[in-house]
Amino acid sequence: MAALFTIQSDFRYEVIRKIFEGGMGIVYEAEQHGARNFVKRVAMKVIRQNYANQKQFIENFVGEAKLVADLIHTNIVQTYHLGEARGLYFISMELIHGVNLEQFAQQLAEKRQILPAELAVFITSRIARGLAYAHAKTDDSGKALGIVHRDVSFKNIMIAFAGDVKLTDFGIAKARGFLQDDEGEVVAGKADYMSPEQADFQITDKRSDLFSAGVVLANLLLGYNVFKGATPEESRDRIMTLPLPNYSQLNPRIDQRLNEIVHRTLARDLSQRYPTADELLYDLEYYIYHQGYGPTNETLGKFIRELFGQKMPSQVHTGGTTVLERSTVPKSRIA
Repeated sequence: MAALFTIQSDFRYEVIRKIFEGGMGIVYEAEQHGARNFVKRVAMKVIRQNYANQKQFIENFVGEAKLVADLIHTNIVQTYHLGEARGLYFISMELIHGVNLEQFAQQLAEKRQILPAELAVFITSRIARGLAYAHAKTDDSGKALGIVHRDVSFKNIMIAFAGDVKLTDFGIAKARGFLQDDEGEVVAGKADYMSPEQADFQITDKRSDLFSAGVVLANLLLGYNVFKGATPEESRDRIMTLPLPNYSQLNPRIDQRLNEIVHRTLARDLSQRYPTADELLYDLEYYIYHQGYGPTNETLGKFIRELFGQKMPSQVHTGGTTVLERSTVPKSRIA
């Protein structure tokens, strides 16, 4: 479609503090400045300098940004802008005030609190909603993009202190025409959340993400991941061979119906697993709402705010770690 007209405008970002430092990139909190003193807080993912000249890495970084730019859904962290400054590429994205599920689980353990089963199901249902949207995404011609996240895990699921649940980090996702994919030759993702086919170097489809969502649900219900081994290799082996337990016996809070849902998401036989995120979502929501009332964002928000207490107002998270205090690092600028 031809544009009506063009507006040329330069963004200016003031980097406030480092939030997370990973192997290939660094995430900062930044202020996006616009006309007439307009300021918006964002998260900024910047490629490390030593990867800035690696063509394949740059192409995948750009591919990730282009892919998620059009994924606009309440349960997916939104991407705003892909930029380049002084040879460094960066992505600006939604800044979430909250924690990831790994930090959430750690806080539960430290406070010796138990996550109610209905909240575990609610969290997983929001992830199923985000996956259903991503899996169904098409290009402008209506052709399916074939998105598979491939890294649904505690670290990539975020809970805002307001109660929103959001899936993030499509960095190793596969999607037609966006990212270079070596699936079948290499295995990518977190070993203790992989699907059996992913762990076995096989080609994956959207059902792989549903297995990972099942691992998340079971982990939330039990307080630990039955597939986690001492090494990534051991975790992958357990994913592929460990007999599935009767979760109702492991935790009496898990009734027979919920045990059946968990088992279906974790079925190694693809024909027995949930075929779509929509069907998983239906069963999860029916489970918590069929009696007419169930948890909401507000319910979850109240729970997590009480769990983290007075720390809540000063925490900012974007998928890597939580910062509890203001950084003393002087402001810098990307322009």
